[in-house]
Amino acid sequence: MTEQANATLMIDDGRVRVTRFDFAPGAETGWHRHAMDYVITAITDCHMRLDLPDGSSTEVTVPAGTAYRRDAGVEHNVINAGDTPMLFVEVELK
Repeated sequence: MTEQANATLMIDDGRVRVTRFDFAPGAETGWHRHAMDYVITAITDCHMRLDLPDGSSTEVTVPAGTAYRRDAGVEHNVINAGDTPMLFVEVELK
């Protein structure tokens, strides 16, 4: 069984849900679909492999201190493709 990323809920109120994700090398989120628009901020360099529903995968590096946003509906499994731990904070917009 693959190691799961550690998700720590930081805020969950009427406007946002903020979750910290800590990944050991090779750890993954597991398959999920985002029900809300969201923003990710990388705390460490994040070398990610994104497995997609069509069977494809893509690798990206999100440098520490940078952010990106996506619309609701994204479905994927996020894996730490690097050889060091990675950490990002996700803010979901309600």
